[in-house]
Amino acid sequence: MVTLDKIYHAAYVLKNVARKTDLIAASNLSENGNLYLKTENLQITGSFKVRGAYYKISQLSEEEKAKGIIACSAGNHAQGVALAATKNGIKSIICMPENAPIMKVENTKKFGAEVCLGPGLYDDAHDKAVELQKETGATFIHPYDDEDVIAGQGTIGLEILDQIDDVEAVIVPVGGGGLISGVAFAIKSLRPSCKVYGVQMEGAPSMANSFRDGKLETLASAATFADGIAVKTPGDITFEMVRKYVDAVVTVSEDEVAAAILALMEKQKLVAEGAGAASVAAALFGKLPIQNKKTVCLISGGNIDVNILSRVITRGLVMSGRNTMMTVSLDDRPGQLKRVTSIISDCGANILKVHHDRGEAGMAITKCFLKVELETRDQSQIEEIKETLTREGFSLIKERG
Repeated sequence: MVTLDKIYHAAYVLKNVARKTDLIAASNLSENGNLYLKTENLQITGSFKVRGAYYKISQLSEEEKAKGIIACSAGNHAQGVALAATKNGIKSIICMPENAPIMKVENTKKFGAEVCLGPGLYDDAHDKAVELQKETGATFIHPYDDEDVIAGQGTIGLEILDQIDDVEAVIVPVGGGGLISGVAFAIKSLRPSCKVYGVQMEGAPSMANSFRDGKLETLASAATFADGIAVKTPGDITFEMVRKYVDAVVTVSEDEVAAAILALMEKQKLVAEGAGAASVAAALFGKLPIQNKKTVCLISGGNIDVNILSRVITRGLVMSGRNTMMTVSLDDRPGQLKRVTSIISDCGANILKVHHDRGEAGMAITKCFLKVELETRDQSQIEEIKETLTREGFSLIKERG
């Protein structure tokens, strides 16, 4: 059973292990003006997971420690378990999906764990870990459905209340539910009036669906670049705690999270992974009733794969109206390209790429398509360019952004 005493004990155990991460004002991040960021992306392993993993391992018996440790993870829990096990002189094996970000896999190895990669998602890694646990007799460290793990994550709730005593709402990313269970329990126990909201990805809404329908549900698949919260089935313990202590669970899109990652980088100089930025996305895109409320967005991690970061930034630029693609139908005669580029220039946008297409199927013989990628200020500038082109007699065929 998770208790407030257990969470306070976890805070005591973790005081020399996990950082008390900063809670920073982010007034320039949105029009709300009352946003704060709990920066677990700056935690020692780049995510909050070390809290629950270390506290769980600290509570094992000597016999359990001697058998070694097995865990499953998409990456962040893996690093927390590896660090905690190594610090306690315990052998650890971590099962991870083969598509886990390379950085998370390599960091897990650097922290001292043996990594076992397998096909599928987190849930498949979980099944492999359970199989190995039966074969070896090692102690299984669950990433979220465990009371000690939940208590460790709950220390974040204590820190938030200590750092901002009049907080009115806390937004938490949700995968299996261990983080939000601990945070919600701590906050609701000490400040019942504070709202606690969960956020999942549209492509992996296991807890959102379960919360909505009032029963534990399993997804057929979980498709999202936010690997840290790509979970097909919530935990039994966590689902019951979310039902009891959480006020709502909403979803955000891939593009909304990409825009949130970009906003955090540009305006706050913070790097967040997809899962970590989900809470900010919910705040920025009006998913929750937090207007004029003092709201904390928990940035759960910053371990984003650099191989996809550029793609995420591009999607974020498109989502925020900073980059767009327009296709303009032209009469194929001299001077048309100059007219289009002059209009774009006069509107203040920057042309990144131009492609003149005379051979697309279905195009009139006397026509051509001009495909232009633009760097723009915002969505209103894009609309200004489109309106001006249309007014000057050009026809827009399709567009991105």
